[in-house]
Amino acid sequence: MKKVFLILFILLTNLTIYAEDISGKWNGILNAQATTQLRLVFNITKTENGYSATMDSPDQGAKGITITYTNYVNSILKLEISNAGIRYEGTLDNNNTFVGTFKQGGHSFPLVLTKKEIEKVKISRPQEPTKPYPYYSEEVIFENTKDKIELAGTLTLPKKNGVFPAVILISGSGPQNRNEELLGHKPFLVLSDYLTKNGIAVLRFDDRGTAKSSGNFEAATTFDFANDVEFAIEYLQTRKEINKNKIGLIGHSEGGIIAPIIASENRDIAFIVLMAGSSLRGDKLLLLQKYKIETQMAINKELIDKNQQIFAGAYEFILNENIKKEELSDTLSNYFKSNYGKALPVNQMNSIINQLTSDWMVNFMRLDPVMYLKKVTCPILAINGNKDLQVPSKENIEIIENIFKTSKNKNVKTKELKGLNHLFQECKTGAISEYATIEQTISPIALKEILDWINIQVK
Repeated sequence: MKKVFLILFILLTNLTIYAEDISGKWNGILNAQATTQLRLVFNITKTENGYSATMDSPDQGAKGITITYTNYVNSILKLEISNAGIRYEGTLDNNNTFVGTFKQGGHSFPLVLTKKEIEKVKISRPQEPTKPYPYYSEEVIFENTKDKIELAGTLTLPKKNGVFPAVILISGSGPQNRNEELLGHKPFLVLSDYLTKNGIAVLRFDDRGTAKSSGNFEAATTFDFANDVEFAIEYLQTRKEINKNKIGLIGHSEGGIIAPIIASENRDIAFIVLMAGSSLRGDKLLLLQKYKIETQMAINKELIDKNQQIFAGAYEFILNENIKKEELSDTLSNYFKSNYGKALPVNQMNSIINQLTSDWMVNFMRLDPVMYLKKVTCPILAINGNKDLQVPSKENIEIIENIFKTSKNKNVKTKELKGLNHLFQECKTGAISEYATIEQTISPIALKEILDWINIQVK
């Protein structure tokens, strides 16, 4: 009798769960490695035929990723993102919690989903300096008079009084504050702290339209950001503490493209440091980046090759300056529909097209860094991590080395740093998902390489 009652109880429970509406936000933390924590949010919506869903990955800055398959039957939830090779299957228990498994690229990880918001365990950032700093730090504002915007930043000096060589830090793509803060790391704070402690003045500032800087970030291109740096140079030249003959630029990622653009024309620049700065034209970099990341994720090779072919074709439309901007979206829409069909949901396709047709992206794809690199006459240090998936080291360093084989500029040094990723962290795979979970912000190897080289230039 007890066994019959227990079976009846389970059946009734399952019927209740099956009837329950699971619409809403479901939160979970993916523990991919011992130290890896990634928050995931599944936004589930009830439809006439069942459910649809999107996924957010807050720690990677991703929102509204279309889930291509959503199914909820007999208290079992199944979710798939086919083009990323992601699958989740979980069972709803009596605590209104899905207990299941997240799969991607041949790897499986337990993942529990709940309606409650989940906080990650705070990861230590041991390199991040704390006040009081052993040097002088000043909040500053300077103006880009051309675009009529104010840029806010921090100037750090080894001492309040004196005359020092200086560098301006130039951030990577996306809206960045003066610390280039992302995923819990503050790379530019760590870098400026290290350099200032070692005798170099540092100016770092918030991107236009970000934090305390005015202006419109979304409407800006790489050349607009370069223009902001020009005014940062002018500002430093007004400071009595700065040696005007020893002002250099350190650019990370997109900043490593901006530095040569400026140095190719501005003879006041004493040297430039390119940290994972690309030398590939934008469209070629994006294709290579896509290939490297999808390969690391163990996505099916046929799908990777197909994506390469399709996106290369899409980029050709963007590179064609004869296609008017107002026609580009429709052209890309027809192109993706003909190549992907229903495999690419409309909202996901529209999201991709919106990204590809932004002013910044169109400009970036057409921008060839070689045009500017070959005109640079000041000393150059180009460093790349050999586990960088975003700006792969081998391909980009080779181009820089080839440019200067026949150039009059012989003060050019390139170096591939072993075991470092795009942020110059010591890492295992180089995957973007690792960034937030590594305690280290910048490897001491990279910091020393930069400082030792700068010291030679400012003697």
